[in-house]
Amino acid sequence: MSDPIKNRYEFVVYFDVENGNPNGDPDAGNMPRIDPETGHGLVTDVCLKRKIRNYVEMVHEDEPGFDIYIKDGVPLNASDRRAFDELGIDAKEIKKLKKDDPHLDEALRDVMCKTFYDVRTFGAVMTTFTKNNLNCGQVRGPVQLTFSRSVDPIIPQEVTITRVAITTEDDAQKKGTEMGRKYIVPYGLYRCEGYVSANLARKVTGFSEDDLELLWEALINMFEHDHSAARGKMAVRSLIVFKHDSELGNAPSHCLFDAVSIAKNPEIDAPRSFSDYGDVKIDMGAIPPEVKVIRKL
Repeated sequence: MSDPIKNRYEFVVYFDVENGNPNGDPDAGNMPRIDPETGHGLVTDVCLKRKIRNYVEMVHEDEPGFDIYIKDGVPLNASDRRAFDELGIDAKEIKKLKKDDPHLDEALRDVMCKTFYDVRTFGAVMTTFTKNNLNCGQVRGPVQLTFSRSVDPIIPQEVTITRVAITTEDDAQKKGTEMGRKYIVPYGLYRCEGYVSANLARKVTGFSEDDLELLWEALINMFEHDHSAARGKMAVRSLIVFKHDSELGNAPSHCLFDAVSIAKNPEIDAPRSFSDYGDVKIDMGAIPPEVKVIRKL
C-alpha cells in the first residue's frame, strides 16, 4: 500500500438511465425513488457504494487488501473475527487484554482497514467490536457520497408485462399467461457529489493514493458490469474532480459544486438522451488557484 493521500478532494459525477430503474424503493413497490415535491429522481448513496464495492471485488478478486466487508452472504461477525485471528486475540479475553494494551482498539481498526477496501474507503460500523466496548467499532471513512438527484424532473412509468411460463401446474390448467409489472424511468440524468478527506485518511483509515485511483476507476466503470433487466442502459457520463493543494482544503465544497452545471438544450422539452443536454460547464472564475480541476471523464 502507498502512503495516505495528502490532498483534499471533491468530485461531481453525472450518470444517466434509459428505460430502466436506477434505484427502486422497496416501500413503494420498487418504484424509482422520487422527490414528491419537485418530481426529481433520487438515487441513494448506498446504491452507488454497492456498485463501487462490486467493481473493486471483481477487479481485485482475492488480492490482499482489497476484500469487501459489506458483502452478500458473508456475516459481518465472520469478517470481524479475521482481525482477532490475525492478532491472535481470543474475543472472550477482550476486557483483560484491553486493560493490558491501551492501543488494542487502534490495532484492531488498522487490521480491518488494511484488509477491507470498503472499510478503508467508506468506513464501517463493526458490531462485534462495538458490543465488546471497543472504540474501533465505528470507523469514519474519508470518502462520502451524497444522494444523487436528477437534473430535471422524471416521470416513472409502470409497464405491464406477461410471461407464458406458469408457476404451478394447477394454474397452468386455468390460464396460459401470467401478468406482472415493472417500473421504468424513460430517461434521467442524475448528479452525485462526493468528498474525500485527507485528514481522515491520515488519522484513521490509511486511504492511499492507489486507493484513490481505484475509486476514480470504479466510479467511471460502476455500471459497466452491473447490467440487468432493470438497469439495462446506465452509464457514467462525466466525472469532475477538484484537487486541493492541502490536507484541509482551500475552498468551501459548496462553492466548487456550484461551479459545475449542465442544462438541457433550449429546444428540448422532455430529454430522452444525453445528447439532449449541452456540455458539462465549469465556471473557472469561481475556482481558487489553489484548487486544480481534473476532468476524469
